[in-house]
Amino acid sequence: MTEPLEITPHDVQQRLAAGEKLALIDVREPAEFQLARIEGAELVPMRSVPAELSRLDARADDTALIVFCHHGVRSLNVVHWLREQGVGACQSMAGGIDRWSLEIDPGVPRYS
Repeated sequence: MTEPLEITPHDVQQRLAAGEKLALIDVREPAEFQLARIEGAELVPMRSVPAELSRLDARADDTALIVFCHHGVRSLNVVHWLREQGVGACQSMAGGIDRWSLEIDPGVPRYS
């Protein structure tokens, strides 16, 4: 069974707290990453995802990829594309880093 396309920030946080190894993949732009980031997340800007496909696919063999952006739109597009390429172990974090800041870690700055 394939995981749902989206996962809530709360579910991501619960899985991390339970000790599950997740790869947090931030598909925002470098300037956005400078404004706000989730500890331990790796920046892979959306436009560079195709060039990183083989590396991301290999990572997905070891651990689930949790893809996120600002509000969850770009990351959902990336997850759709990754799944079309055969990368099944990936999900988009619904609401992106903005929702993460609101619900999980208010220490992560919000921006517009």
